[in-house]
Amino acid sequence: MNRDFWAEGNGSFFLFCTVIGSGIMAEQLAGGNVALALLANSVATGAMLFVLIGMFGPLSGAHFDPAVTVVFRLRGDLTSAKALRLIAGQLAGGFAGVMAAHPMFARPILALSDKARTGTGQWAGEFIATFGLVFVILGTIRQRPEAVPASVALNFVAAYWFTSSTSFANAAITFARALADSFAGIAPANVLAFVLAQLCGALALW
Repeated sequence: MNRDFWAEGNGSFFLFCTVIGSGIMAEQLAGGNVALALLANSVATGAMLFVLIGMFGPLSGAHFDPAVTVVFRLRGDLTSAKALRLIAGQLAGGFAGVMAAHPMFARPILALSDKARTGTGQWAGEFIATFGLVFVILGTIRQRPEAVPASVALNFVAAYWFTSSTSFANAAITFARALADSFAGIAPANVLAFVLAQLCGALALW
């Protein structure tokens, strides 16, 4: 396999493991304070994104997100073969990250989530979160490419708070979160609508 597959796989592994693991840890330590748990989850995710984009950006572009990869393919920046490799790496590494996070907290490796995330407000949140993510990536690449890791990381921390959906903005992690019965989870029945909203948000800039 190409190094871009492994870069996306490793990056998605650590990103998804961070989202799920920090969500479980935050839930355990926050004592029922949901705002504090969300703050911890968002800061951990942003910090890990900064590290991973800086590390894997030169190898694969550090997408870690099928919506981002699709946009770059439609722009002609990637071949179809490379786009499929990146998405395969994101899915494989991401699901492995979820399975790695659970045993650390004595949870079942996989457990379907029952956390409902649905409704017009949630879908609008995912549209805006994904639109904003792609906007930040493309704008920063054009104006200040060296600032991409910080821009994307800070955008995610902010979007956790200003979007109603807490900014999944990633089809791969949405599927993976359906297998995480924790603070960061999403009920399987709600996944498809989230993914459609994300794709619409990403493609709105194409």
